[in-house]
Amino acid sequence: MTYMRPFRIGDRITIADKTGVVIEKSPLVTRLRTIKNEEITIPNSSVLSGNTVNYSTFSEDGICFQVELTVGYEEPWQRIHELLLNIPPRIKRVNLNPAPFVLQKKLDDFYVLYELNVYIAKSVEIELAKSEIFQSILDDFLAAGIEMNGPHIFANVDHVQQYNPKMPNSSYNN
Repeated sequence: MTYMRPFRIGDRITIADKTGVVIEKSPLVTRLRTIKNEEITIPNSSVLSGNTVNYSTFSEDGICFQVELTVGYEEPWQRIHELLLNIPPRIKRVNLNPAPFVLQKKLDDFYVLYELNVYIAKSVEIELAKSEIFQSILDDFLAAGIEMNGPHIFANVDHVQQYNPKMPNSSYNN
């Protein structure tokens, strides 16, 4: 690690599935502080044997992160792209230059896996921005009557509409 210098104290990194700000680097361990203020100790042997992603060393464009969702084949991909691309301008943390983009990542048995890619200036705000994007996806897709599904999740929009006070004609409002 002395020669590789993959990160410094204060950098926001991911090692394996742990993400946080580096608060200590010693010969034996690296310590991270997570967004939830948890302190994680990772043996340097794990650091050396795995991949490290450093979010603090990105270009002037910011760092690109992704949000995935799955939607059935009955919905036209153009409609899904339109709905997803209407979300980033409403999220203050997200940069609009470079422009957000959508990829279709997988055609599975019952659904298409979509990936919304957006740029952000402050890597420490990625999790908060993801949460805001997920909230918008839920609101927008439910309002549009689009069911999101996956291998273990099948949301019945008609059932959800009964109890969603934001949706027109909801029995919750009656």
